[in-house]
Amino acid sequence: MGKDWDKDVYPEPPRRTPDVQKQTSLPNPARIAEQLFYYTVDLPVTLFHDWMERQRSSHKFYYYHRKFRRVPDLTECEVQNYLCQFEAEIQWRRDYKVDQEIVKIIQERMRACQQREGDNYIQNCAKELEQFKQICKAYQSRYQDLGGYGDARKCLMKQKHRMIEERKKAKTQND
Repeated sequence: MGKDWDKDVYPEPPRRTPDVQKQTSLPNPARIAEQLFYYTVDLPVTLFHDWMERQRSSHKFYYYHRKFRRVPDLTECEVQNYLCQFEAEIQWRRDYKVDQEIVKIIQERMRACQQREGDNYIQNCAKELEQFKQICKAYQSRYQDLGGYGDARKCLMKQKHRMIEERKKAKTQND
């Protein structure tokens, strides 16, 4: 610095600053650990991942389009055929989840129509309301009183009792 510098504005720099580019004959242990990790873990995993991605890109598989085969209903299973009963139970659970999603979709459509139409939704969304009522009636007639532990057998018994009641009503109306 020149002789005419202002000490208040530019204070004198410290005389003993550490050397940033310190050269030593010993290698840096952090750099050794970093290189060791890179070549033993990161590089093989990255190469394997890239290889798997190349394999997958040639064989695209869309798992969400999986189609399950229909299995026999619980009424078609033999009494001692537990495997058939298990498959029918799993099929019933899938059908239950599908029916739940159908109700949700129809309900979303009805709500969107109500939001879109405002106060006149009863007139303008009559088709959606009627469809929602039919879907809810069918869903409730099948799953309403099953409770949290509903299964295919309980649903089948409920259907049987409903059919018996309908036959009794038809018989009393004919007499």
